[in-house]
Amino acid sequence: MTQPLKPKPPVPIWRWALWYACLVTALVLFYGLFTPFWFALRSLAWLAEFRDRRRKAAAAAA
Repeated sequence: MTQPLKPKPPVPIWRWALWYACLVTALVLFYGLFTPFWFALRSLAWLAEFRDRRRKAAAAAA
């Protein structure tokens, strides 16, 4: 026969603090570093495509 389940003990405060510290670090890294980097890359790609389209249009008109 199986024994009845025991209730889990409460989570220690230091684990909650560690969890929230990791969460804050991840959020700062993602939103503070990765998002501006991604936005800069997309802006450069858009600019390169825009310049290429202008260059092709000018070559076709000439």
